[in-house]
Amino acid sequence: MAVKIRLKRMGAKKRPFYRIVAADSRSPRDGKFIENLGTYNPLDGSIDVKEEATLKWLANGAIPTDTARTALSKAGVMEKFASSKRGK
Repeated sequence: MAVKIRLKRMGAKKRPFYRIVAADSRSPRDGKFIENLGTYNPLDGSIDVKEEATLKWLANGAIPTDTARTALSKAGVMEKFASSKRGK
């Protein structure tokens, strides 16, 4: 089972709101997911991430999508993951 960290669209029409989730790569975008890792609101630019859970999934081999990687980078999670991978 390949796990991806991706965005699940929520909210009303023309008012998007996204959940950052860990999901099986075969499941649909807004379908079943394994764990909720945080939220992203593009209208005001706020990003809330559960860092410990996200770092655990990244360490176990979950692959973030391009948009999720950008959101996690803005939240500082990808930098922490890279430094932990280097052993610092």
